[in-house]
This record gives sequence, structure tokens and C-alpha cells, in this order.
Amino acid sequence: MLQGQPKGLFALALANTGERFGYYTMLAIFTLFLQAKFGYTAAETSTIFASFLAFVYFMPLIGGMMADRFGYGKMVTSGIVIMFIGYLLLAIPTDPESGKIMMFGSLALIACGTGLFKGNLQVMVGNLYDAPEYKDKRDQAFSLFYMAINIGAMYAPTAATKMTDWMLGKYNLFYESQIPALAHQFLNGTISAENKAVLASLQEAQHFTGDMATFCSTYIERLSEAYNYGFGVACISLILSMAIYMGFRSTFKHADINTKQAEAKTHTPHEELSPAETKQRIIALLLVFAVVLFFWMAFHQNGLTMTFFARDYTTSQVTGFDRIGFDVINLTLLVIAVYAGFATFQSTTSKGKTIAGIITVASLVALGAKYMAMDETLTILPQTFQQFNPFFVVVLTPVSLAIFGALANRKKEPSAPRKIGLGMLIAACGFLILAIGSIGLPTPDALAADSNLQVLVSPNWLISTYLVLTFAELLLSPMGISFVSKVAPPKYKGMMMGGWFVATAIGNYLVAIIGYLWGGMELWMVWSVLIVLCLLSALFMFSIMKKLEKVA
Repeated sequence: MLQGQPKGLFALALANTGERFGYYTMLAIFTLFLQAKFGYTAAETSTIFASFLAFVYFMPLIGGMMADRFGYGKMVTSGIVIMFIGYLLLAIPTDPESGKIMMFGSLALIACGTGLFKGNLQVMVGNLYDAPEYKDKRDQAFSLFYMAINIGAMYAPTAATKMTDWMLGKYNLFYESQIPALAHQFLNGTISAENKAVLASLQEAQHFTGDMATFCSTYIERLSEAYNYGFGVACISLILSMAIYMGFRSTFKHADINTKQAEAKTHTPHEELSPAETKQRIIALLLVFAVVLFFWMAFHQNGLTMTFFARDYTTSQVTGFDRIGFDVINLTLLVIAVYAGFATFQSTTSKGKTIAGIITVASLVALGAKYMAMDETLTILPQTFQQFNPFFVVVLTPVSLAIFGALANRKKEPSAPRKIGLGMLIAACGFLILAIGSIGLPTPDALAADSNLQVLVSPNWLISTYLVLTFAELLLSPMGISFVSKVAPPKYKGMMMGGWFVATAIGNYLVAIIGYLWGGMELWMVWSVLIVLCLLSALFMFSIMKKLEKVA
């Protein structure tokens, strides 16, 4: 799986892993932070969250255009520095009023820095595979690169949770999902008698001896501070990312070159496509962009409505075998077992097979011992669910590579556009699971009016949804990036990779639409909107398949 890849791939992938770890640590608690510190409604939170995501994924278009002119490496380095400043400002505890100004300024810096960093790093990955000896490994390379992104993302929710628990514990408090909303209702004078009784019982459970007003203001302040320190984790990860990028630059320096620089270096003009070929390729890319924006609209509900669902409708305690997935050490041991298991079969020497087999058995034994030592009941936080998607990506990537590798050997591997179409169909199936699990649950508006109506469902509904969405993501995201790097006209590589992110940005902005529906509408109907959009997108994708495969 890793054999025959250029060394530059691993350096760029690890640099991206560090950056993504910080980003997803921040994203895991961002919506919770907005509602806890500022008391924003679901609609207000949806607007801010979606706008930020849209800005993050729109800016790579500007970053790509700048890189096409000034070079990829300069933009990547500048992006890391700007992101660091943004996360640092976001990590500073403030009062609610001045905190809003600093928060929006921080978000702008993070988005601008990401725009310079993310797309241009991926263009350099694609440039590594322009060499004839690596040309056939492009799709596999982007799958590995995408896996590295998700290694960082897998540990992010745990980092955020540990920081939250540690900071609250310093003040003899612990996280309870209902308290922030009820505390804001009490301080604003809008709390109902039923909810006030619930808040009183929650205050008693926290062993807080002061009056209710003091408890509410104290809890909001301390929880917000805990989230601030969670954002600070991103600063540390960016320092590591910069160290990797600069320390191993020699392995990918040859890929840090745009068309303009290549022509100046060789004194020969780059081979030009005809205007008709250029137009054909750009149209094909724009059609793909039009489809994937609906995937991202659906997928990035994980940081918004799916987090709301985890907080308000999913049990906060797990027992039995369900506990295994809520400990990141268990997930790490499972990852090791899977990769060592694949190495056992793929190794070309008996010594390699033996070592891999021993590691597989040892990791499974360690997993069993860790599981037996776990508490009988685990308390889980809403953001913890966000570790399942990256975990599934990391575990399923070797499975995906093995399946498509076998199909490629038989000349039956689906094209990248066909994989994207299949991904949209599978995404619809993922939200179908969540729709079924939501039947009969009270609406968010009804729950806000009376907390006693709360009905909690098994976490397996969300976990199963994440699993199916991961299958869709593996077919769509790395294949889409690979398709762009392969099809984009040479002169517009940076801009076209930026175009991929603009499509993502539009999809991320549309995330808010589902947040606006989060209120009086039945939950199963909310998820059904996403099901219909994914199905229509898949139908459109297959209707233009011949046009897309012609340029692939």
C-alpha cells in the first residue's frame, strides 16, 4: 500500500495531519462554544458555522490564484503563520461582548490562512505524480493523503474533550449538555417553570452551593474558558505542522513549482492545451463541482445538526460493547490491528509476515485487556461522536485500496467520476438510517419548551450514520481531488483546485439551511431533505457520466 510512493507524499501528508488536527479540534466544539458563551439560537449558530465553513473553503480559490502567480510553497508557509495567529486569538478567554469581536476576527484569519495552505499543499501532492513512474499511483496517493488528514481528525474530539473536562474539573464542575441553554434562559428571564425545576436539579448534581443566578453565570464562564483552551490545542499542532513541512522540504521541493516557474527554469514554454481542450476540461470540472457541493451540505451536518442530535437526543452514557468506540486508545489499537493484518498478507517476506502477525495479535490482546479494564458505564460528550468518521476513514482506506487495486488489475476499476456518483447514492443511505432513528422524537422547539419531553436514543444510530457516510466520503472526496489534479489545465491548476474548495464552500454555506429547519419540523423530515438532495445529485452525475469520463 505504501510501497513505491515518493517520499514527498509522506512529508506533505504529515504536515497536513498536524494542521487538520488543530482545525478539527476547534471544529469539534465550535458550535457548542457559540451557544454556551453567547447563547446563540440554533438558527444564529447555523449562520455563523456555515459562513465560517464557506469562508474557509472559498479562500483556497484566492490562494490558488496567488500560487499560480507567486508559487505554492510561499503560500503554504504564509498560511500556517496566519492560521497560528487566528487560533491564538481564539484561545484567549474574553468577556462575551469583546469576545464576539475577537472571535470573528480570529475566524477571518483562520479562513485566510487555510485558503493559502490547504489547496496549494494538495497541488504539490498532485505535482509529485506528474512524473511518468508515479502517474498510475495518483488515485492511491490521494487516498493515502486523505487517510493522513483523518488521523489528525480522529484524535481531535478527544483532545477537545480532555481539555474541556480538565478545565471544568479545576472548578469542581463537570459537563452537562442541558445546562448552557437553561442557564441562558434563566439569565434572560425566559425560563419556564418546568425548565427551572430541571435546572435546579442539575445545579444540585454539580454540588454548587450558591444561588441559581451565580451558578448559571459561573458555569457559562467556566465552560467557555474550557472551550477557549481547547482552541489553543490548534496552536501547538500548527507548530508541529510547520516543523514537519520545513524539516522535510527537500523531499518535495521539486513539486513546489508552477507553470510560470517551470517555463523560467527550463526556458521552454509548457505544452499548451488547445482552447477547445481547455474549455472541455474546465466544463467537466465545473459539472463535478456542482454535484459535490450537495455532498458537503449533507456531510458537514456533523458539526451542526448532528452535534445537536448527539447533545439533545442521544444517551450520554454507554455500557457494554458500545463503550469500545468512545475511547480513542481502543480505536488506535483497532487501527494498528487492521493495518498489521493487511501487512501480514501483503508482506513479501516470511519475516515481514511474522512481525506483522505478532503486531496484529498483540494489538488485539491489548484491546481486549483495555476493554475489560474500562468502567462499566462511560459518560460521553456530544463532540466525541465526531471521532467516528475519521476513524472509519483510517480503517477503511486499506480496504478501499485493496478492492480498487484488485479491480484495476482486472481493468474493471470505476472511473473517478463514477465513484463520485456512487458516493452520492451511499450518502443518501446514511441519512436514511438517521431518519429512521428519529421517528417519534419530539421536535427541537417542543424540547426547548419542556425538557421533560426529552427522549434519548442509542448512540448506534449516529455511529451507523457516520459509518455509511464514510463509505460515501472515501468514494467522493479523495477521488474528486485526484480528478481535479489530473484534469485541470496546467496553467490553472491552483485556480481549479481552489474551484474544488469553492464548491465545498458553497456546500458548507448551504449547511445552514438544515440548521434553519431545526426547530418545528419533525426530525425525520429534516434528514429526508438531505436524502432527496443526495439522490438528485447522484442522478445528475450519472446523466453526464460520458462527458466526464471522456476527459478523465
